[in-house]
Amino acid sequence: MVPETREHGGDRMLVDRQGSIKRQKIEGCASRPPPYDDVDEEEHSERSQRNSDGRAQSCRSKLGPLEGCPYLDTVNRQVLDFDFEKFCSVSLSNLNVYACLVCGKYYQGRGKGSHAYAHSFDARHHVYINLHTEKLYCLPDGYEIIDPSLDDIRQVLNPRFTKEQVAQLDRNRRWSRALDGSDYLPGMVGLNNLHGTDFVNVTIQSLMRVTPLRNFFLMPDNYQHCGSTLVQRFGELTRKIWHAGNFKGQVSPHGFLQAVAEASQKRFCAGQQSDPQDFLAWLLNTLHAELTTSCRNKKKKKKKKNTIISECFQGEMEVIKEIPTKTIPQKEDNGVETEHGINVLKHKSRMPFLMLGLGLPPPPLFKDAMEKNIIPQVPLFNILKKFDGETVTEVVRPRFARTRYRITRLPRYLILHMQRFEKNNFFIEKNPTIVNFPVKNLELKDYIPLPMPKEDNKSGSKTIWYEMQDLHVSETLPHMVALSGAYLQIYEQHPV
Repeated sequence: MVPETREHGGDRMLVDRQGSIKRQKIEGCASRPPPYDDVDEEEHSERSQRNSDGRAQSCRSKLGPLEGCPYLDTVNRQVLDFDFEKFCSVSLSNLNVYACLVCGKYYQGRGKGSHAYAHSFDARHHVYINLHTEKLYCLPDGYEIIDPSLDDIRQVLNPRFTKEQVAQLDRNRRWSRALDGSDYLPGMVGLNNLHGTDFVNVTIQSLMRVTPLRNFFLMPDNYQHCGSTLVQRFGELTRKIWHAGNFKGQVSPHGFLQAVAEASQKRFCAGQQSDPQDFLAWLLNTLHAELTTSCRNKKKKKKKKNTIISECFQGEMEVIKEIPTKTIPQKEDNGVETEHGINVLKHKSRMPFLMLGLGLPPPPLFKDAMEKNIIPQVPLFNILKKFDGETVTEVVRPRFARTRYRITRLPRYLILHMQRFEKNNFFIEKNPTIVNFPVKNLELKDYIPLPMPKEDNKSGSKTIWYEMQDLHVSETLPHMVALSGAYLQIYEQHPV
């Protein structure tokens, strides 16, 4: 039976068909409206405007956002963790998910019959935040909460940086304090190891030291038109690592790993150990391809080949191949020489690169007098001679060739990869050779014929070095860095 509604002064009278009258006080909205389904504010306003036939309008159209909520003291920031995937803990759906700010669990919907609505009755937890719109609601009443004391929760859910803050990140380095009382340095936070994901952690920590790359992903406006989930999750992870208002001193890359597993077709995923060099090469190439694709979709007439990845890491080298051949090809651009009665085809080309692979000398097979293996040491400059344009490297696949490499253009950030792992017929063997390298002012003028920076442009090493292993972050000495078994190194080029 649908009652007829009449309003007189500050009272609302509900008249049913039997003629009985029920009086309800509406002045100041003293009574809470009944629970209602999830409807956007704009959609509800349109529905209210269309209801012009004099019938009763819903009381929630008159009950707008409230600045005071009696349940704000139940919010528990210590249990909030927004690093996990935004899925409902009951239905496992990622649509319209809310986080309970009392227990930290995720539930779907806020309307009558939804999981969040049921949780508000069962557990008597009343404060929720929409993980997409960042709006806060009180359930089961259903009104929106407007309170500036909850802005820090929004910042942790989706950290934001202004251009001024990004420009001052490296100048104003201040320690922050987590809710448990521990101190952490933004940008130097630990990453959770999600069962064999240390190869992801070391790669992310290395890329966070590249200033242009970090600044690019700290501003979502730079890639807001990119539809790639991997790009969005990498930007979200970057902002969380550098956020100074985190509730805890570590970050869990759950969302980023889910995007990596999906984009790589589970080539890189949790529970499966992988090579950091393979993951870094895949990540840089995939981010470059996704950013390039988004630019082409945005402007179909103008294709943008350069991205932040190519601007930071892409260099160029000249490759000269000498291939023994019996027949002389009929191409004018190939030079043919005769050595010891064998025709040698010379092919010259230029190719871009994102990192340089450096081979290490094989470890000794025999032990010393103390029955211990000798760990050899080699200077970095010795293995860099591979790219001086004169040292010959023999390549077997796809066919035998003598190859020489010469770098013609250095990138802004040079990535060096020490090839430490080799797979034999039985297992993967690690080369323990120590590479002696300088922690500052790497001079390449004697090995790579390129213009080098002036003396007054040299900068020293950082006063403090940090060693990061998953969740553990500690200070270390510069001479200990040089003695470590380095696997990946990133050098920044000084301006000429």
